[in-house]
Parts: sequence; structure tokens; C-alpha cells
Amino acid sequence: MGFRPLEHKRDVSVCSLMRLMQMICCVLVLQGIFLSGAMADTAKVLGARLGVYPDYTRFVIDLDREVDFTHFLLPDPYRIIIDMPEIDWTAPPGNVTAGGGLISGLRYGLFKPGTFRVVLDVGQPSVVSKIFLLPPGDGKSYRLVIDLVPTGRDAFMTASRDSMQAYSARSRNDTSSTEQSADVAVSSGRPGNNKPVIAIDAGHGGVDPGAIGADGVYEKNLTLAAARELAKTLTDTGRYQVLLTRDKDVFLRLQQRVEIARKANADLFLSLHADSIGDSKHRGASVYTLSENASDKEAAALASKENKADVIAGIDLSVENSLVQSILIDLAQRETMNLSATLASNMVTELGQDIQLQRRTHRFAGFAVLKAPDIPSVLFEMGYLSNQTDAKLLQTPAHRKKIAKAVLRAIDQYFKQHEF
Repeated sequence: MGFRPLEHKRDVSVCSLMRLMQMICCVLVLQGIFLSGAMADTAKVLGARLGVYPDYTRFVIDLDREVDFTHFLLPDPYRIIIDMPEIDWTAPPGNVTAGGGLISGLRYGLFKPGTFRVVLDVGQPSVVSKIFLLPPGDGKSYRLVIDLVPTGRDAFMTASRDSMQAYSARSRNDTSSTEQSADVAVSSGRPGNNKPVIAIDAGHGGVDPGAIGADGVYEKNLTLAAARELAKTLTDTGRYQVLLTRDKDVFLRLQQRVEIARKANADLFLSLHADSIGDSKHRGASVYTLSENASDKEAAALASKENKADVIAGIDLSVENSLVQSILIDLAQRETMNLSATLASNMVTELGQDIQLQRRTHRFAGFAVLKAPDIPSVLFEMGYLSNQTDAKLLQTPAHRKKIAKAVLRAIDQYFKQHEF
């Protein structure tokens, strides 16, 4: 009898546990229904195909549901752009990427949050004669059909201007480029005034695949994997706060990448890339900083009207005369270039201990992502995807980890040389 209360408590506990488990199951089921519903809202590409006819070229995208779409034309090089809401295009494109007829190539991917972009490269001036969505019928899915016909350059330029005006009218309510990237950039590490902020930029992304390796690997995927590994390595030290300009497969304009870093008051900017060239035997990593010539040209450009405000570390130069502006910008950029060169030299030294470098390890070029006048910046070419050895190494986590540790040592050395 004395144990009855305990047995009763045990029964209550068991019942409570069972009720709790039932509630958890219900939540999981509801969550699954919600997620499946959310996924169901995303149209899925079932395939794509190309038809070449005597008078026109037809491009067809098979979809599992109806989608909205817009299109416009861009010259030099000639391109047809089709924008849709975010869709799931994991189906292989077949031989469409190789092109045919008027179409010389195909690229597609997330252009910005909420917008999926398809880019048709055309080898000659061509316009869209028809673009329409066919409903399913006779066992077929929804089909987005784009018919292209050849034209002259003048007609193409007119069509391009008209299509861009219509596109701009639809896009007037869009947020600024930096705001569009707000859910793309990701910060890690505990914020603190005493921690340097390192901006890591995974090159390319979304509709821009970057270089394509000999084995079909995309540069955009390798740079993102390397950026995530480097971010983890830096964050794990507890000494740095890390900002990824993108943490998913999305396109960012070059200016956006720099804007994201400047908005976060980054202390260093590292852009990761993996090039491809015609010589499959050429391999090895190299580090780029902004060239002196590009610096002079950019200093003049930065002094123009649209770039006068908030150019140097938040200082408003709009009240200064043009001579003072150009002198301040030039001085700031020259100092930044010197700091960039220090970081590049450190990276060459540390990377050389673990991976193969090119003979000319530190190079200079006018990369747009290196042109922030107030953030020491380097562009790191991790290897050549046209080389089988480099391509295979960059796809291995162990190699990316080796790179990350070497870059960490270089950054540590940089901040020893320049007290933060």
C-alpha cells in the first residue's frame, strides 16, 4: 500500500511522457506538412531542350507548374535574359548548354533572393519573336517556350532598349543592391569591438558559374566550400569575426560584394577564386592585389559625383572640392594597397609551406572587387580547374582545410605587423 503513491506517480509520469511524445509527433508532422507545402510552392524544372528550324530557334523549359516570367535583351555580347521566381532546376540541361542554332550557350541560377535567371547567349543579333507558357496536355508538363529569330544590330539595340525600359518599370519597387544582399551575407563569431572583421568573398555564384573544370566542377561551388572552411577556421580561434558575402548559391554583382564588406566595416577582404586556362598542365595558386595603374584610374573614377559620399571610412567628401577629394582618395587607396601587399606577401609565405604556388606568386591586376579604398583586399586564385590535379585537390575537404590554416597564419602575422 505504501508504494501505491509512487506507482501512481510513475503512471502519471509515463502518461505525461506519452502525451509529450504525441505532441512532439504532431509538431513534427505539422512541420513536415508545412515544409512540404513550402517546397511545393517552388516550381521544379523537369528538363530543357533545343529545337533548330530553318527560320528560328526554339528553347523549351519543362516545368511541373505554372510560373511567371519576364525577359529582356542585352548587347555586347548578345544575350536573352529570362527571369522567374525562385525555381528548383536540378534536372540536367542535356546538351542545351553547348548551344545550337542561334543559341551559343546557356547559363542559369539564382540571380538574387526571389529571382531565378536564365541567360541565353546568342552568337548573332537575335530577338524574341514569341515567348509563352503552354499548359499541360497530352501527358506533357507545363512548357515555357522561347522562339528566337535573327535580326540586325540596329533592330536588336532597339528591342534591347524597349525591353530594358519595361523591365526597369517592373523593378522600380526593388530594394537597393546592398539590401537585396541582406539575407545572402552571413556573419559568424561573437561580435566584439576588439575583434577584427574578416570579409570572405566566395567568387561567382548563382547564374554565374565561373570557370568550369575539366571534370565538370563549377568554380562557384568550390569557392563557396573554401569560403565556409576558411570562415570556420578563423571563427574557431575566437580571435576574429567573419563575414561571408554569400553563404548560398546566389549571384552577387562585384559592387555588391565590396558594399557588403564596407557596410560591415571589414578590416580585411579576401576574394576566393579558381581559374581555368587553355594550358591543362599549368597549375598552382597565386595572390593578386590591385595594380598601381588601376589604382590611379579608380582614384579618378571614385572622385566622380556618384561616389563622393561615404567613400573613405564613412567620411563625407561631398563638401570638399574635387582636388581635395582626389588627393584624399588617392592617399587612402595607396595606404590600403600597401597593407594589401603585406597580407599578400604573408599569404604567399604561408601557403608556400603547404601547397604548390605559381612561379609568379604575387600578381597585380585591376579586379573590381579589390577597389575598396579603405579595406586591404586580396584576390586568392586557389588553383586552376583546367588542371586535373588542382581540380581534384580543390574538391577535397583536406586540401581546403590546409589552405584555410595557411591563410589563418598569414592573417595572424598581418595583425602582429599592424596592431588592430
